[in-house]
Amino acid sequence: MRSNEAEIDPSTRNVLVTGGGGFLGKAIVRKLVARGDNVTSFSRGFYPDLAEMDVEQIQGDLGDLQAVSDACENVNIVFHAAAKAPFWGPYEEYFQANVVGTQNVITGCRDRKVSCLVHTSSPSVINGGKGSLEGVDETAPYPNKFPTPYHETKALAEQKVIAASRHGLRTIILRPHLIWGPGDPHFTPRILARAGKLLRVGDGKNLVDTIYIDNAADAHLLAANALGARADLSGKIYFISQDEPVYLWDMINAILKAGGKPRVTRSISSKIAYTIGAVLEFVYRLFWIKSEPKMTRFVAHELSSAHWFDISAAKRDLGYKPRVSIEEGLEELKKWLQGEQHETD
Repeated sequence: MRSNEAEIDPSTRNVLVTGGGGFLGKAIVRKLVARGDNVTSFSRGFYPDLAEMDVEQIQGDLGDLQAVSDACENVNIVFHAAAKAPFWGPYEEYFQANVVGTQNVITGCRDRKVSCLVHTSSPSVINGGKGSLEGVDETAPYPNKFPTPYHETKALAEQKVIAASRHGLRTIILRPHLIWGPGDPHFTPRILARAGKLLRVGDGKNLVDTIYIDNAADAHLLAANALGARADLSGKIYFISQDEPVYLWDMINAILKAGGKPRVTRSISSKIAYTIGAVLEFVYRLFWIKSEPKMTRFVAHELSSAHWFDISAAKRDLGYKPRVSIEEGLEELKKWLQGEQHETD
């Protein structure tokens, strides 16, 4: 019989992971299974690799409150990792997935008396698309204006989770930045797909935070453990990263090297890239082109500005420390990319 105790007994954990078939969700699932939890994934699709781990899979839409609530039945902990990303698309689609979906998860937790909710957010919620973010901590406010629907709806989702913590649900919000590693469907493929065509934007001296996939998953489990033991952490937000800011374009070149691709050697000014992004956005909207432009104003800003964060709070409260270094992670990424290449040969 599943229990819903505030102090979570490791021997009786019953866990729901939304987006369990996604990049981060699957990494969280894998670690939960490894420690012996009973894991259920809530996703739109069916994933054979989750089936191989004997993970129960519920196929549904986050916009379906009844389906989400039913999935929360007899669950101790919910990891809400599902979201619509990255940065281009109609506002309503982002709102339904990121805001309505999060509210449905919160309602499901309340209705089914779930003990703890760990919500995956993003540092983008404090990014107004202007200037750099250097050594910023969790006291940084939301901007007055957001550069994309993703930024705005993830911020709105955060606020709903914070509000829920004031009404009895134990919650923690994590903000991982630039997750990468084996299985990455976003950051790494976008870089490799444009190998040989990429232009460095700006002077290449912009420091950024990243986080290796296994470290991001570790942080989620640590957050759930801490939240189950300490009610005073409820409602808190934590940045998580490698705790080792790197030059963005050095990281991009390292990923290209891991994929056997040439490094970036040509450059363009941030001002020109921003102008190109503005023109492409106008054209794509004018002609109702649904695909994402190769450059947008926000991407131009991200590629040329600094964005790294103070993770002291996560280290203090959650006991978080990245176990896998950037160098070790790049080696694992290289092995995975080589394996992917062999499968297509």
